[in-house]
Amino acid sequence: MNSSTSNASPPAKKERFPLSLLCLTLGAFAIGMTEFIIMGLLPNVAHDLGVTIPQAGQLITSYALGVAIGAPILTVFTHKLPQKKLLVILMLIFIAGNAVSVIAPTYSLLIGARVITAFAHGTFLGVGTIIAARLVRPEKRAGAVSIVLAGLTVANIIGVPFGTFIGQQLGWRASFGAITLLGIVSLLGIIRFIPVITQDKINSLGEQFRGLINPQVLLILLTGALGCGSLFSLFTYITPMLENITGYAEHSVTWILVLFGLGVTIGNIVGGKLADWKLMPSLIVNFAVLAVVISILNLTLDSPVLSVINIFFWGIAAFGIMPGIQLRIMNLAHKAPLLATTSSHSALNLGNAGGAYFGGLAITHFGLESIPWLSASLAILGFLGAWLSYAISRRNAGGVGQITTTP
Repeated sequence: MNSSTSNASPPAKKERFPLSLLCLTLGAFAIGMTEFIIMGLLPNVAHDLGVTIPQAGQLITSYALGVAIGAPILTVFTHKLPQKKLLVILMLIFIAGNAVSVIAPTYSLLIGARVITAFAHGTFLGVGTIIAARLVRPEKRAGAVSIVLAGLTVANIIGVPFGTFIGQQLGWRASFGAITLLGIVSLLGIIRFIPVITQDKINSLGEQFRGLINPQVLLILLTGALGCGSLFSLFTYITPMLENITGYAEHSVTWILVLFGLGVTIGNIVGGKLADWKLMPSLIVNFAVLAVVISILNLTLDSPVLSVINIFFWGIAAFGIMPGIQLRIMNLAHKAPLLATTSSHSALNLGNAGGAYFGGLAITHFGLESIPWLSASLAILGFLGAWLSYAISRRNAGGVGQITTTP
């Protein structure tokens, strides 16, 4: 990935690299926990605050909207700040939002705290991956970026189930307390170990904006939003579905989420390798497989064994599309990637918000059983978006296509 920063040499003390990357990875891990933890605690939060399950689901919608709005706004107003200073500010926002979540006495205040927290999400990941790529030698940049983004994946495997367990045993507020502590540790690590990286040239906002409004970029952003909408329309309400339809006890859902997290990890790895091999064809096929897997869930949800197997393969298919979407965006906006890269988190989280919102509407009007049908329909729309993007690239051969960039 090209960045707007200069090609500064890595710090002399190479032994500090792992600690530097670990601080960024820990920050990504905490962000992943914050975004996804509420799903495993939805019934607990709803009962404690006296709201319905669909209303509690709007805590996910509000977070996603906060990311969608916050990422481009913060990028526009902070793109000239030194990147280390910006990371510190973003983590302070993240810590403050989670701290308020711990003590929020009302549903409205909790939504406000979630929005504050979400403002740091997209810009932290965008800037964090750029810094990670500059902490190592050029031939190791892709590996450094993958280490940081692995924090999000590990958050699904370990963080969310563990945080769900804490919330079920000690109350959902304890889960946000644990995330706040993780944010503080990450902040201290960023202050201590992330070096100050000078920037010789900063792309103007006009250049960044032109990279963002490329029609192909906008199309793939929409496609990614549909993929995330498919994921979150189902994932947001997976806990009440497993408890009320499949018949699992509350404590069993934690381990099912662990299995889902393993599927997510496999999906990230396989999706990344397929994207490196054949980017758009693999993305199109992945969307088709995703729609089929979710459709099958309509038939397996009544079976405790088959539903868990189905959920595992759903995790693989759902997150298999993410590396391809991100790579496509970076390829298309390679000359000025910062705004497009951070805006990708906005688009994906708009999909998250839309999925959670329409999932709540579906439950209200048609019941929990309607959710897999909604999720599968959104996956089919994502398939059509990916196919259209590929068809346009093929037709405009020699124009904007898959451009190979430096990690």
